[in-house]
Amino acid sequence: MENNKKQSKAKVYVVPVVLIAIMWLILFIPAGTLKFWEAWVLWSGFSLITFFITVYFSKKNPEFLERRAKVKEKETTKKAPAFLKLYYLGFILPGIDFRFNWSHETVWFILLANLIVFATYIFIFYVFKVNTYASTVIQVEKKQEVITTGPYSIVRHPMYSGMVIISLFMPLALGSYFALIPMLLIIPLMVFRINGEEEVLSRSLKGYKEYSLKTPYRLIPFVW
Repeated sequence: MENNKKQSKAKVYVVPVVLIAIMWLILFIPAGTLKFWEAWVLWSGFSLITFFITVYFSKKNPEFLERRAKVKEKETTKKAPAFLKLYYLGFILPGIDFRFNWSHETVWFILLANLIVFATYIFIFYVFKVNTYASTVIQVEKKQEVITTGPYSIVRHPMYSGMVIISLFMPLALGSYFALIPMLLIIPLMVFRINGEEEVLSRSLKGYKEYSLKTPYRLIPFVW
């Protein structure tokens, strides 16, 4: 029994380690060099916060990490158009931009963008603390309740709000204006995602319709 618990705890570290490794490859291989200092700043901060979140929830709520590790949807929703997947070019272009010296961002602007990315990532950690049912897949679990406090009193999907901010400032944190172009596709991607999630939550989560009336904004306060 004790061995099973240790194995379960060890497994929760697999996903973040793989994610961090993949991010390193995506940033540095296109750049063709380890001198991509903007990538080192972003990757180091991202790695530290990711490990902090993993360690925190492995002790406080390992079930949350197990939910975050799921990739298969329980509910079938309408998929976003395929061309929106061009969004992922926004992760590759900064390295290419650095290699060919396309953009010429100032150091202070790069550092400011990094601060915004890290602050938003910490905000997402706060969202996780408020709602431990926040998952990478669209689903409603047993005993799940509607969360109406904290950031959920402002918008219905604060985690996605944070993801949009990170996606838009990450290219700038990496010194690339060009990578911002495909990253803008995160907005329609989130719209499709949220619309599908709203259908599931309204149908399956008790009290969600009433919550939607009290908190009308889904992603951006006073906008949508």
